[in-house]
Amino acid sequence: MNTEYRKLPGVEQVMSHADLAELQEDFPHDVLVGIIRENLERARRSIASGNPCPGIEEIVQSVSKRLRILSGPGLRPVINASGVLLHTNLGRAPLSMEAAQAMIPVATGYSNLEFDLEQGRRGSRNVHIEDILCQLTGAEAALVVNNNASGVLLGLSALAKRKEVIVSRGQAVEIGGSFRIPDVMRQSGAKLVEVGTTNCTYASDYEQAITSRTVALMRVHSSNFRVVGFTHEATLEEVVNIGRHHEITVLDDLGSGCFLDTTVYGLSPEPTVQQSIDAGVSLVFFSGDKLVGGPQAGIIVGKRELINKLKKHPLARAVRTDKMTLAVLKATLLHYIKGEAAEKIPVWRMMAAPLDEINSRAKCWASVLGKWAEVRDGETMVGGGSLPGGTLPTKLVTIHGRRGSRGVNALSRLLRNQETPLIGRVNVEMLTLDPRSVLP
Repeated sequence: MNTEYRKLPGVEQVMSHADLAELQEDFPHDVLVGIIRENLERARRSIASGNPCPGIEEIVQSVSKRLRILSGPGLRPVINASGVLLHTNLGRAPLSMEAAQAMIPVATGYSNLEFDLEQGRRGSRNVHIEDILCQLTGAEAALVVNNNASGVLLGLSALAKRKEVIVSRGQAVEIGGSFRIPDVMRQSGAKLVEVGTTNCTYASDYEQAITSRTVALMRVHSSNFRVVGFTHEATLEEVVNIGRHHEITVLDDLGSGCFLDTTVYGLSPEPTVQQSIDAGVSLVFFSGDKLVGGPQAGIIVGKRELINKLKKHPLARAVRTDKMTLAVLKATLLHYIKGEAAEKIPVWRMMAAPLDEINSRAKCWASVLGKWAEVRDGETMVGGGSLPGGTLPTKLVTIHGRRGSRGVNALSRLLRNQETPLIGRVNVEMLTLDPRSVLP
């Protein structure tokens, strides 16, 4: 073993290797030395475990790889051919060009983020977005935080701490990433009171559960699953009427959130923010980066008195959003105000793409790929915790592996390792690519 240790190269020997010459120009000497020492220490531990000493070429390759990772962009653009429009792992909604451009002047310079230009004194960052949200939804007031989970936590913390919040048992859900409604309730200090059963909850269940400690009724949209068969949920109007009768706040967590009629696109109806406000809901919570098509944000709209309580809560500062998000969100919402969202916002444009157009693109791809590819009928998922079970017809390009599943997995890995990675979907012994989810 001592012989193996003696084979290890020194720091200077590794540093002077020709393969590291170019990288030395990009990194300070101490950074380079530190990474070389880390790799040599790793080699020593490997030898101590009974392995032979790695050669200098292997060590240099490891150092070079680490340096390139450090200098690389980290986040990289990818081509989404997975067939999921709002792919959570691929960044959800792509922005419109106008929204992306709105961020540049704000990000590269100073702005009036919290400065009242008219009065010449400190202002509120929320004023830049509140008016357009109220105009769009019909709400009295609005607040934007960093994501919808934060918004729900803020709302419950500010309004329901040490009080009871009634939720249908079928809506005490987990929406992914370990975000569970019971856990959020517990964290906020509110007490969750479940009513009804998993598949059936009636208006009378809410009525019978109300006590002197009840402060809110909460509806949670089951945005990433659907219960079918013998089911019943009290309507939003019924819940609002109960809340109004007992003078209890009604909260509506829409999850994805939506401003447009999804049935126009051949999808099942998704509850809109406007419908919740029109029904008389006290506060509506939803996301900015799913069906809205903007940046990651949590949007809260509703009664002014309640929004003001949220604004004053200490947690509001911890979950506030940044200047780039506000600029991008404002530009995205402006598309809805102008009536151009379906044409300008990528996710809606992809949903609206005619099947003939998708078919033409698929045939073009297949002709380039040759005899191993063919065009088949398929379905595109909306994704992102939106429209559970909702799909759009599409045309898939399927590529068969020459060595079965091993060949398909190798091809998928090859495409992922391109300068601009291409993400498809591996299905048994074929790789499928969906043109509908690829930005034209």
